[in-house]
Order: sequence, then structure tokens, then C-alpha cells
Amino acid sequence: MSLQGGRTLSWERSFNSEFEVKPNRSFWNKLVDFVAGAPDYRSLVRPYSIATDSRGRVIVTDPGAGGVHIFDFAEHKYKFLERQGKSKDAMLAPQCVAVDAHDNIYVTDSNAGVIFVFDAGGKFLHALGSLKGGEGYFKRPTGIAVDSAAQKIYVTDTLRDQIFVLDMEGHVLQTIGKTGQAEGEFNLPTELRLDGPNLIVVDAMNFRVQVFDRSGAFQYSVGQIGDSPGAMFRPKGLAVDSEGDIYLVDGLWGMVQVFNRQGQLLYYFGSPGTHAGEFQLPAGLYIDRRDQVFVVDSFNRRVQVFQYLGLNQPAGEGAK
Repeated sequence: MSLQGGRTLSWERSFNSEFEVKPNRSFWNKLVDFVAGAPDYRSLVRPYSIATDSRGRVIVTDPGAGGVHIFDFAEHKYKFLERQGKSKDAMLAPQCVAVDAHDNIYVTDSNAGVIFVFDAGGKFLHALGSLKGGEGYFKRPTGIAVDSAAQKIYVTDTLRDQIFVLDMEGHVLQTIGKTGQAEGEFNLPTELRLDGPNLIVVDAMNFRVQVFDRSGAFQYSVGQIGDSPGAMFRPKGLAVDSEGDIYLVDGLWGMVQVFNRQGQLLYYFGSPGTHAGEFQLPAGLYIDRRDQVFVVDSFNRRVQVFQYLGLNQPAGEGAK
């Protein structure tokens, strides 16, 4: 797509399995494959959320597979994190993922009611919110973001219609919001992002995105219910590009809509389908420091990658 001001958005690639991380197998590996049979490569089953770390590794939660995929394309390595069948703190339905400044990995589990924490190498460290008797503190933890500088974790509890602010040990410091439709109130909040001084939250069944400061004070909202571009029906993944514009997945329409901070729709991309640039029930969304846009194309069992090329300075209202 060619956009105003010389900006562009282009489709780059897609991936869906361990094989794509290490496709160039040696002659001896291929010989072993011929004799013993090709190895079984893990593939995405029902991917949901996505993030990247400082190394450029792509981390994808997959409730369908019961674990978390780590794709390291630079080093041609792959790892799958799982805790199925564990007597304590078993991972049941990994939902959303975030990383901290040390590349530790934080995964919400919507069924277990806890947050799983792994180190950068994938070693399990602990579960935040784990209670005696095997239950979790949260009713349905979904979105998660980590403020490493302030040593705080933000997590949405979708069924409580609240955001919990935790310290790094999992103690509750503050709650934000309550059930309702007014400013600062929620109806099934899901994903969230930290962006500069802002906390941005998908307020799913109020069909909007709400923006707070990091202390929880309401700033403004974007969106409304509707069946036309610029409105929202099933908002899912959320991200912000280098120019401060808000990208939002609409799972039902199979598209990503891009808004400025004034709530104006700048453009959208995607449509229902199975080809490049098309989506079926897209979910997670992440934009890295190079403005690579990662979209979890859940029902197509893949991640699609786009490249946004913008300007060096923030875009003004309606500049795109």
C-alpha cells in the first residue's frame, strides 16, 4: 500500500512452523532423514498472541498446542515451552505474552488463572497468582504488559472487568476500572499495551480502545460499535507504530484498522481469505522497533509479517 506522505506498508512473508526456522539442513541430516524418516516439526495450531524480544526472536502463544513457540530466525533455532501434565502450575491455555527488559517471558493463562514466567532461555521460573489448592488468583487473565523501569506488571482480568497492577513478585499494587460503559469502565477488557506514558486497553464489548496514563487516569478513547470501516465489532490485538498510531485487529472482519490519536481512521488492510494479506479470525498483533507488523492469522494457522515505512517524525492528524 502506498500511503500519503511517502509512507508505505508492504507484505513481507508468513510463517507457521519450526521447519521455516531451520530449512537448510545439512547433507548428513538429510541422509539421516532418508534412513530414519523426516523429523516431526511443530506447527502453529491455534495461535493467539505475539511479541518479539531484544534478540529479534518471535514468541507466539498457542492455546491449541498448549504452549508457547519461540522462533529464532537469526540463529535458526526453535523452542517450544509447555507445562502440560505438571502436578503444580500446569499450563492449560496460554493466552497473551509480554517480555521484560531482560527478555524474560510472561504468559497469561486464561484457564489456570495465573501468569507463567520463564527466563530468556525458556526455563520456567515461577507462576504469579498461584494459590494453594492449584487455583489461580485471576478469574481470566488475558492482556499483559511489563514496565521494567517501574518494576510493574499490568494484566487485564477480563471477567472482573479490571486491570491489575502488580509488582514483580505478583503482589497487587492497584486495580484500574470497574464494570460499566462510562469513561474508565470496562466490559470484558482484553489486550493492553504500554506506549510511552500511556496504557492502552482493548475494551472489547464496549467496542472501543481506552487510553489511560500509567497511574490509571483516563485520557481518551477511540472507536465505537458498527459494521463499517472505522467502527469496531470484534476488536482483538493491539499495537502502536513508531509514529504513535494505533493498530487494531478486528477478528470478525479479518482486517487491521489504523487510527491516529484523535480517533480518525487513517487506513486499513486485510480482508477475509487465505492468500497473502488475507486473514481468517486474526487475533494477536505486535509492532517491533523496526516497524515490522506481526499479525497472528489464527484460523489460517500462521503469522503474517508486514513492513511499515513511515517518516522519522510523528505524523500529524490525518497525515497519512
